[in-house]
Amino acid sequence: MTPGHRSTVDGVLRRSARRTPARTAVEYGDRSWSYAALDDAVSRAASLLRARGLVPGDRVAAYGHNSDAYLIAFLACARAGLVHVPVNQNLTGDDLAHPVRQSGSALVLTDPDLAHRLPGGTPSWALRDTDGSLLAALPSAPPYDGPVPHAEDLVQLLYTSGTTALPKGAMMTHRALVHAYLSAITALDLSADDRPAHALPLYHSAQMHVFLLPYLAVGATNTVLDAPDGDRVLDLVEAGRVDSLFAPPTVWIALAGRPDFAHRDLTGLRKVYYGASVMPVPVLERLRARLPHLAFYNCFGQSEIGPLAMVLGPGEHEGRLDSCGRPVLFVEARLADEHGQDVPDGTPGEILYRSPQLCEGYWDRPEESAEAFRDGWFRSGDLAVRDADGFHTVVDRVKDVINSGGVLVASRQVEDALHTHPAVAEAAVVGLPDEQWIEAVTAVVVARGEVTEAELIAHARARLSPFKAPKRVVLVDALPRNASGKILKRELRDRLRDDAPL
Repeated sequence: MTPGHRSTVDGVLRRSARRTPARTAVEYGDRSWSYAALDDAVSRAASLLRARGLVPGDRVAAYGHNSDAYLIAFLACARAGLVHVPVNQNLTGDDLAHPVRQSGSALVLTDPDLAHRLPGGTPSWALRDTDGSLLAALPSAPPYDGPVPHAEDLVQLLYTSGTTALPKGAMMTHRALVHAYLSAITALDLSADDRPAHALPLYHSAQMHVFLLPYLAVGATNTVLDAPDGDRVLDLVEAGRVDSLFAPPTVWIALAGRPDFAHRDLTGLRKVYYGASVMPVPVLERLRARLPHLAFYNCFGQSEIGPLAMVLGPGEHEGRLDSCGRPVLFVEARLADEHGQDVPDGTPGEILYRSPQLCEGYWDRPEESAEAFRDGWFRSGDLAVRDADGFHTVVDRVKDVINSGGVLVASRQVEDALHTHPAVAEAAVVGLPDEQWIEAVTAVVVARGEVTEAELIAHARARLSPFKAPKRVVLVDALPRNASGKILKRELRDRLRDDAPL
């Protein structure tokens, strides 16, 4: 492979910098970076990392909050041939130590307020806010002139959410992520004229790889926020600085529940992207009724595929609000039974993927890698049905389907029924061991008003077959979630089974 044919993650920025050098690439707080300045900062940061003795292939963990420095560090690792390991900044103790140690990270890039949490003896370097930080050292560093990575080299270990076991590091190559960026650009209609806000954590693959990097590829001006703060987001929309936004259902539910949501001027918002977990249909109906002028996009996938695999576009929602859409440009999907045989349309089957966007397997987990990839296809763990037009609707996670009296119940259908009750803010449905039913359908509900268990069971029974209705409803203040906003049903099942507090 000749150097001119390399397609790398950092090359996405380099091309935009040459095409529109003076255009604003990123705004964060009171700092603003043109495409040329951002590319130069990445080059100097790559030199600084190599000057610390790191060599191509070394893993570098990133344990920091959203910032311009976090983005620069990721792209600098990519340019220097290092393998970036994003770590959830909310992790502590053994949960934090696991990805750092399992990846064999030689260095942790961190924010000063988080450094004290790192495992003892872990080499670290501040990303920002100190005189000796990576960001502060950029002006005095030389531009990078070392060897450049190949398209097939690893660029990132994306640790899976870990809803069922310890997180595993999905090995992503430059080639896989660049393919994923092109899929995102085409499926989500990303344009240089868009003004996106990036409020979700950059350590999570959706915000970084479905939105921020693809938007840098097309030359848009990107606003990076510390967190999905409703006041800040709505203020930016009303000021005309933001016209597109991605958020998981939890954030959209919170925004829609704000007292001022009904009368804020949101006419400047043009594109709404939702994903990372299933959007309850009743919630989506309320959002579409409040914002009829918006283009809604459902983004579906998982870390191992970059993470965008399917999209339901704005012109495809009518009559299929529960659908996750059709495969994106570089993704091929099929539905199969437990033996790997294709199932007919309308029949539930596990989604299998084949794509250049896919990971190379799991870091130092050969058995799990072999289990996930069979006959060239990746087993997603998601159970879905496909219609005659190729649209997919996720029924459940394979491991979350409930066996009620020998009949399989999809938890999502029960959750959607509960969400039609005005007092239900959120709902999660799991199966618990039961002598009579094998598994008893059990709902855990966050209420926004006064409601009883009996009322919710009766409400569900009026909308579902009797065997699907919850046998029990537990009212709680909040649901346990992972970094991407997905509900940790394994944790719910364990707590309920052990009668532990929720």
